[in-house]
Amino acid sequence: MAKTKTHKATAKRCSITKGGKVKFNHINRRHKLGKMTSKRKRQLRCNAYISDSFTPIVKKLMPYA
Repeated sequence: MAKTKTHKATAKRCSITKGGKVKFNHINRRHKLGKMTSKRKRQLRCNAYISDSFTPIVKKLMPYA
């Protein structure tokens, strides 16, 4: 049986925590930051967790993480 390939785009954007949650960084933090409020930029700075309904899909894309 062949190994399952890791989806590299997902592996670069997400990581799986010890408890099994999927952690990712927020988007929209590269350019056009002058239009955003300070509150919005501050909220995007911290990490977030993918919802429980999408977690099995992401784990299937990253089988060895």
